[in-house]
Amino acid sequence: MPVSLSPAEARKLVLNAQRILQVNKKGRAIDATMDACCHLGYIQIDTISVVARAHHHTLWTRNPRYRTTHLDQLLADRKIFEYWSHAAAYLPMDDYRFALPRMQLERQGKGHWHKKNASLMNQVLKRITEEGPLSARDFEDPGGGKRAVWEWKPAKYALEQLFMEGVIMTSSRQGFQKVYDLAERVLPAEVDKSVPSVNDYARHVIKRYLRANGLGKVVEFSHLRKGFKADIATAAAEMLESGELCEIQSCGEQWLAMDNALDHLNQPLSRARVRIISPFDNFIILRKRIRSLFQFNYQIECYLPAEKRLFGYFSLPIIWQGNLVARLDAKAHRKDGILEVKHLAIEGSLKKSAEFLTALAPELWRFAHFNECDDITVDRVSVSQGHDKAIRQLFKENIKKSVPANVCR
Repeated sequence: MPVSLSPAEARKLVLNAQRILQVNKKGRAIDATMDACCHLGYIQIDTISVVARAHHHTLWTRNPRYRTTHLDQLLADRKIFEYWSHAAAYLPMDDYRFALPRMQLERQGKGHWHKKNASLMNQVLKRITEEGPLSARDFEDPGGGKRAVWEWKPAKYALEQLFMEGVIMTSSRQGFQKVYDLAERVLPAEVDKSVPSVNDYARHVIKRYLRANGLGKVVEFSHLRKGFKADIATAAAEMLESGELCEIQSCGEQWLAMDNALDHLNQPLSRARVRIISPFDNFIILRKRIRSLFQFNYQIECYLPAEKRLFGYFSLPIIWQGNLVARLDAKAHRKDGILEVKHLAIEGSLKKSAEFLTALAPELWRFAHFNECDDITVDRVSVSQGHDKAIRQLFKENIKKSVPANVCR
């Protein structure tokens, strides 16, 4: 029989599994970063930089001592590697073999990547083999660089196809530019390179998802895993039959969880803690799931025309009291050292706006420092999309009261 959980219990299970509200881990800061990478299974990479990029933001949320140099160091130490999860991501090197099935599909032309240009791929591969690590900028652009911002030059398409096939890997990054090298020159000798069986791969996907998310559905396990959805569904059914998985009923829906998932309910949840979440955080990335569990209808609006945006270009969900209660559209003006709060939108369901603003202010300062800013400005605050001058004034006063001692003003 399914275990019945209240919505609050289901949310607690998910938040504890995600480790969003955990306290500082002891030991070296970079080890805490590596632990977060391993626990989550992947860290999505994104290019948008109005505030800290998603891969940095996601790790900072779980490791207050996170530094943006950590990922470069872990990549250089070959403890993580870049590949595709549901999107471009950093993954633990220990999980390398579970990227191989996707690489095989790409080599067979069954992936969703670009049309192959075999001749150009051979030329690119020959240069890397002979010259060593190269980036896209090391290859000429026959178009003279006159392309739309979303278009790549032909060599970049060839590099990415070779990357998706696992022939080459990201050796390092120069700024945000990938530097590619042959996979055999990047992979540590001790890494397991054996291709898992279909069933082993499917079980790995399910276990990794549930370890990081607490509970889920087959459609979530197989999200954007073209070619593997049926196998993942079969493995989930087998694991449920064997008792490795259990069924949970909550929020009017059926979920699956590992047999020990309910242990998360015995762990404390810091409801007083506020967390500002990246739109590409593992926790928030499946929007339908978040609507079901948290009654929070979230859409990132940077892909919408400006006139259709309700909350802002890059609004960040905010957690407080174990719920998603607001969105923050912010921009880091790093040269000027100012974090601009373009719009703080508070959910109409939140009954304790004043208490929330008091809790948010010190976390916003922490976020400002993470974004290399030592001042905060506030443009707009709204409650359920209606402008509220009194709340805005209260928020600004709380920010002033919470100025860290090390900030010169």
